Amino acid sequence: MASPQRRRELPLSFVVIVLLILAGPAAAGKTGELTVFWGRNKDEGSLREACDAGIYNTVIISFLTVFGHGKYWLDLSGHAVPGVGADIKHCQKAKNVTVLLSIGGDGDHYSLPTPRSAKDVADHLWDAYLGGGRHGVFRPFGDAVVDGIDLYIDHGGSANYDELATHLSEHGGVLLTATVRCMDGQETSGEAAVATGLVGRIHVRFYDDRRCSYDSSERRPFYGAWLGWTARYANASVHVGLPAAWDAASDGWINPAALVFDALPLVRGTPNYGGVVLWNRHFDRRSRYGLTINGMV
Repeated sequence: MASPQRRRELPLSFVVIVLLILAGPAAAGKTGELTVFWGRNKDEGSLREACDAGIYNTVIISFLTVFGHGKYWLDLSGHAVPGVGADIKHCQKAKNVTVLLSIGGDGDHYSLPTPRSAKDVADHLWDAYLGGGRHGVFRPFGDAVVDGIDLYIDHGGSANYDELATHLSEHGGVLLTATVRCMDGQETSGEAAVATGLVGRIHVRFYDDRRCSYDSSERRPFYGAWLGWTARYANASVHVGLPAAWDAASDGWINPAALVFDALPLVRGTPNYGGVVLWNRHFDRRSRYGLTINGMV
């Protein structure tokens, strides 16, 4: 028997036709950017292919899963790392797509036990992925330079991420973003870094947490969490994080019509609304969710 959630996914052609007919009034207000996480499944296609889709403003490479104790590990789920550097350049120069590197993820092999470890990680990120290049530091993407660093901190506590943000910002020209859980607090996530005021973009995950994921029958938890984040960090661009398919997360999937005509109108009027962030390219390539909502977020 098909899952009840799965039955809610209408054929793409039908959804696109309906949205194109009705989206004029819905999209007349402020619209935002579309961002996607890439690097979590080798079957999702290359980074170049993601950028060539022509629907994403930002692609987030995920993840640097080990850091903070003198060791570093980049996990791209089977993708051939040597080719990613050329793809980064293609995305940036040919497609005008911002490319970020996300650190952390759902593993538990990272933390910043001391202020010194925060500085060491910042220096490593600068020399291995950003505009540095200290002799002896291996650069996995060669001479390609990512535009910034995303903090996706789910484990290891919040200690010293403010120090990390400070040291990264001292290098200059580094876009700092943070991907946070919708009901998070400073003690359990990377919000310590956000609280410094140095993080320019906040991606709030409105999924995998029924306390604040969208529900058309009860919107207040979703909207309340949104207002909390946007009010606390009024100088940052705040983005709505969503699963790109019904099975990409335990909850939080919104069918495209409900997103465009119900969920987004609730948040789009906020001055620091930034757009939508999809988890992730593997699911989005299959569901074509991003293609469906492109230009209407």
